[in-house]
Amino acid sequence: MLGTACRAVLAVVVAALLLAVSACGDGRGPAMVSTANPHASTAAIEILRRGGSAIDAAIAAQLVLGLVEPQSSGLGGGAFLLHWDAGSETVEAYDGRETAPAAARPDLFLKPDGTPMPFMEAVVGGRAVGVPGLVAMLAMAHRDHGVLDWASLFEPAIELAETGFTVSPRLHAMISAMDRLAEDPAARAYFYADTGPGVSPLPVGHRLRNPAYARTLRIIAEQGPEGFYHGEIAEAIVAAVTGHANPGAMTLEDLAGYEAKKREPVCRPYRGYRVCGMPPPSSGGLTTAMILGLLEPFALPAMRPGSPTTVHLISEASRLAYADRARYMADSDFVTVPVEVLTDPRYIADRARLIHPGRSMGVAEAGRLDWQTAPAKEMSRASTTHLAIVDGRGNAVSLTSSIEGPFGAHVMAAGFLLNNQLTDFSFVPERNGMAVANAVAGGKRPRSSMAPTLVFAPDGGLFAALGSPGGSRIIAYVAQTLVGLIDWGLPMQEAIDLPRHVNRNGVTELEAGTTLAGHADALRALGHEVEIRPLTSGLHGIRLTAGGMDGGADRRREGVVMTFAE
Repeated sequence: MLGTACRAVLAVVVAALLLAVSACGDGRGPAMVSTANPHASTAAIEILRRGGSAIDAAIAAQLVLGLVEPQSSGLGGGAFLLHWDAGSETVEAYDGRETAPAAARPDLFLKPDGTPMPFMEAVVGGRAVGVPGLVAMLAMAHRDHGVLDWASLFEPAIELAETGFTVSPRLHAMISAMDRLAEDPAARAYFYADTGPGVSPLPVGHRLRNPAYARTLRIIAEQGPEGFYHGEIAEAIVAAVTGHANPGAMTLEDLAGYEAKKREPVCRPYRGYRVCGMPPPSSGGLTTAMILGLLEPFALPAMRPGSPTTVHLISEASRLAYADRARYMADSDFVTVPVEVLTDPRYIADRARLIHPGRSMGVAEAGRLDWQTAPAKEMSRASTTHLAIVDGRGNAVSLTSSIEGPFGAHVMAAGFLLNNQLTDFSFVPERNGMAVANAVAGGKRPRSSMAPTLVFAPDGGLFAALGSPGGSRIIAYVAQTLVGLIDWGLPMQEAIDLPRHVNRNGVTELEAGTTLAGHADALRALGHEVEIRPLTSGLHGIRLTAGGMDGGADRRREGVVMTFAE
């Protein structure tokens, strides 16, 4: 055992070493961020420069995204987050999905005659607004992994809201594409210029300020999530929801009772790697894992990226996984979701045998399991945002957040837009006498497709963090990018740049203006019904290699990768 003198000397040596490490930057290495907007990436880098964690940087970036990319995400919506703690080598899944108000019933989106409402009739107004979960989830993640003071993370977004930012071509185009956004007085005043007898979308280059959003952020910064779920912000949300011509049933009690949750991530092997995603109520992680498992018997690494054969195989695997998604996946707090069965190697192997390299199976049927649920029809619009961050300590965040469709429910409150996430529920609560797993219920979380993903190399180290917006196409975008990274060894940007193709158990969609469009006839010859259309993914990701990190931001949107090294 060490004597007193030796222990004293050792203590001095340890203290000196710690001081030296601190002087050299706390032992931190380079950091990288990839978000959907330059302002958000800049805010994240600033937080990292101050010594913040990946979680700290993600919070700052998300608050800015809610300002500069309001059509996609914000305080009025929800999110899913995966966090990698490099010190403890653990993955945690944070669920900030919106919930249905307690008074919501299964017939929420049925007309008096029992038929489903037209989609946009359901979207616009308070009916489709779920209780927002983003703020509670960010606060939970910060309590677990934050380093900087909570209030300091709000400073970049507050400053930008007060000084203003210029309207980008993308934001202008999104406003211009909306038919009913101007029906809401607050949205009309914020997003449009008064042109006399009418209004016109704010022009590109217009400096847009949002003092109401700045005030909301100051309240949450000072009071924490209590300032959002109680008091004047909560009152503004409820007034907007219940006071609309298409009202919802949200109450102050619904907001006060909201709880973010930590859940067990879905982690499954793929060609020696470990791919981790979100569990239910998101279908993203589970469906992605199924697609990859179904592809594993096929020699994709030896095939050419984007060939008719690879498009065919990925499409057929997607058909099978999306079929099971439609029947079995929903909020696991309300229905039993057979996660272990759906990812069991024997089940996956049986399903993979249905894939024929030379012909399409057409519309796939869900696997036969001992679960009495009926499939749900997909009704959603593509929006959402994603960010990926790796800090200098090796911690990582993969965060996908959303207000559902572009501009959510087209209703503003306290400077931000409210979500229309309840339209992610099935409009029809039962089919053929069987309940639909994703039917509406009070307090239930609608099924999501968000798929924030973390990938680990065969040696157990972090390999990649990625995700995408895109509605129910998110799963296909992420799965295809993972194939690019793992099977074909592509750098992150090249994997993100791959021409997109999607099959959600129906039409095979090929991205217009790409080489894939030239494969339409070859795929039709295999039995595919083909549609050529824009596929605006919004992938953002970071890859770690022996030579360092490389990041990617989807050129189809306006994202940017930034790095910081001490």
